[in-house]
Amino acid sequence: MHENQIDGSISQKLGNLKNLVHLDLSNNFFVGPIPSSLWLLTNLAHLDISGNQINGSISQKLGNLENLVHLDLSNNNFVGPIPSSLSLLTNLAHLDISGNQINGSISQKLGNLENLVHLNLGHNNFVGPIPSSLSLLTNLTHLDISGNQINGSISPKLGNLKNLVHLDLGHNNFVGSIPSSLWLLTNLAHLDISGIQINGSISQKLGNLENLVHLNLSRNNFVGPIPSSLSLLTNLTHLDISGNQINGSISPKLRNLKNLIHLDLGRNNFLGPLPSSLWFLTNLTYLDIRENQINGSISVEIGYLQNLAYLYLDANNLTELFLSHNYLNGSIPPGMRYLNVLNSIDFSHNFISGEIPFEREDIYLRFLDLSYNNLTGPIPFIFNYVEKLNLSYNSLKGQIPYGYGLYHTFDTLIGNKDLYHETKDFPPLLPSSPSRNRSNVTKIRLLVPIIIFLGLLVLGGLIFRQCKVKNTQFESRETKNGNLFSIWNYDGHIAYEDIIETTEDFDIKYCIGTGGYGSVYKAELPCGKVVALKKLHRLEAENPTFDMSFRNEVKVLTEIRHRNIIKLHGFCLHKRCMFLVYEYMERGSLFCVLNNDVEAMELDWRKRVNIIKDTAHALSYMHHECIPAIVHRDITSNNILLNSKLEAFVSDFGTAKLIDHNSSNQTLVAGTYGYIAPELAYTMKVTEKCDVYSFGVVALEILMGRHPTELLTSLSSLSSQNVMLHEILDQRLPPPNHLVAHDIFIVATIAFACLHTKPKSRPEMKFVSQEFLSQKKPIAKPLHAFSLWQLRNQELYMVGSGDETQL
Repeated sequence: MHENQIDGSISQKLGNLKNLVHLDLSNNFFVGPIPSSLWLLTNLAHLDISGNQINGSISQKLGNLENLVHLDLSNNNFVGPIPSSLSLLTNLAHLDISGNQINGSISQKLGNLENLVHLNLGHNNFVGPIPSSLSLLTNLTHLDISGNQINGSISPKLGNLKNLVHLDLGHNNFVGSIPSSLWLLTNLAHLDISGIQINGSISQKLGNLENLVHLNLSRNNFVGPIPSSLSLLTNLTHLDISGNQINGSISPKLRNLKNLIHLDLGRNNFLGPLPSSLWFLTNLTYLDIRENQINGSISVEIGYLQNLAYLYLDANNLTELFLSHNYLNGSIPPGMRYLNVLNSIDFSHNFISGEIPFEREDIYLRFLDLSYNNLTGPIPFIFNYVEKLNLSYNSLKGQIPYGYGLYHTFDTLIGNKDLYHETKDFPPLLPSSPSRNRSNVTKIRLLVPIIIFLGLLVLGGLIFRQCKVKNTQFESRETKNGNLFSIWNYDGHIAYEDIIETTEDFDIKYCIGTGGYGSVYKAELPCGKVVALKKLHRLEAENPTFDMSFRNEVKVLTEIRHRNIIKLHGFCLHKRCMFLVYEYMERGSLFCVLNNDVEAMELDWRKRVNIIKDTAHALSYMHHECIPAIVHRDITSNNILLNSKLEAFVSDFGTAKLIDHNSSNQTLVAGTYGYIAPELAYTMKVTEKCDVYSFGVVALEILMGRHPTELLTSLSSLSSQNVMLHEILDQRLPPPNHLVAHDIFIVATIAFACLHTKPKSRPEMKFVSQEFLSQKKPIAKPLHAFSLWQLRNQELYMVGSGDETQL
């Protein structure tokens, strides 16, 4: 009866079910107290009424349920103390009363529950010290007493709990230092002692906890440097030591923490420059070093952090910040205006939007390059005083500040079509002073030889082209059949002749595969660059459908850019020879890798999870950051390509569609059988939720190692005892360890949510992407404890709830 939106009070008549062993009323809308008849169900082994609005105190009659193994009363409105009769439930293995308003001290009698494996008392109003009897619960793997008002020191006796995997003491009123016995808990994967005012230095013995995945020591009073032993915790994905008084330099040994996703060093007293080794943490999505005393520069090497979604640098002593040619989006942080020491900023060639926040005249910038972004709004007046400035190719608008031309040339504003000068058009400005005249004369002296040189260069190019045209088999008269034989491209270094020469006019021996239309070739250009070519054969070019798909792919890929979307280098659109030039993907399609036993073994669980996440981020970008939104319509394992590092790139945009939310968006069904959303069969309406369904299929395919055909047809008939999660995982790989099991659980739950038959019940890809970026507590149960039926009935809004085993 869980998660059925049942409301009202729990019926007294439940007491008639004397033989009941398992009762789950969780995640409904029950109100009122627990009926007294419930305490008559003495055969109960499992009782879960979590996630409701039950109130009142917990009855002493709870002690009647002596057979209870699992008791979950979390996330309700219970008040009062824990009943002493709880200590009679000596069979309990799982006890969770978190997220209530229970008060009083934690009873010493809890030490009687020697079979407890999971104990969660978090987010209540408990006071007093930790009872020493908790050290008797030596079977505990999960202990959470966070979010209370527990005081005193952290008991050294906690070191007796050798089996602990999860320990959360955060947000209490502890004092003193961390007892050395805590560093003996070598099985810990999750340790949180944040927000409890602990002091002293962080012990070198921290390095003993080699299994740690999540470490949070934030908001305390730690002093001294980071211990060098921290670099031994190579399994860490989440490290937060912010809000302390830690000093010294940031250790270069942090580069050893290759699995870090979240790193927060903010609000400390770190000194010196950032170590270059930090840029080797390529899995980082969150990096916070704000409010320290970091100096020096941030180099373009930060571009190695290609997964970075959140970066906080404000309130430091940085002098140079070079972040050009990345995939930065969002707005410039307002805190940038307080980096008074900063003298050089290069944010060019990104996707930064919003207005420029610099307003104060106490910024002493010598160099500022914001070109090739999506910045809007007016130009701040203070930019007149920046020595070297480039604002070109944005969407700035409004009047150019008076006197701008005295300090900068107007080519620094090229590409901002909505700017105007006080004379309503761009100068040349009339001379206003002798110094200004000298400036113009200098510019003319510089420009004249440049113009002459460019003129000669263009003339020479025309002569060379005439000679080339005479020697080619394709005469200029062919222009009537389409564009000239030339290639549009990003960098100008790809020539049509190079393509023809290196592929020997598309000889079959260079062909590496065929797609939905055309064949794919591998070509190594004279410069050494290897590219992939998708060529539309002549007969296909004459087919309007193929021609339209080809041009559609060009249209979409020239307007979008994302690190997990295949990069289009160029194209040729002549009717006699049509081809696209892509970046080359060494490992080919995901489908081929999964269907090759040797390559599939190389695609371990961590890589598979990353492929799923990368695909989600790409779809989120297309659906929510592109205007208009783009629906791919053919997300399959064949259309996800892998590079040499087995990183994922979404490809094949021939059937992609730009979505106009003010129209019906009805069209012919497109896509690949087995991945198409079921509603397309009767609505013919394309929405972003069509891609969401296809993503769910691909996510399951990656976990299973094969297309989930049979699973998809049998989902409606699965029962809670039927199929367990671990049974469907690719048996060619060893079972996932506890470090990656949590991610697999999240992926599987999201995948099933994406496969909901009702489009409106599927999550948006933006939500999915954010869930993959967020840091959630690891699941307490192993994967074999979850059935597919349970996963299908998870609610995505439950993420971050008190029960870590629910999404």
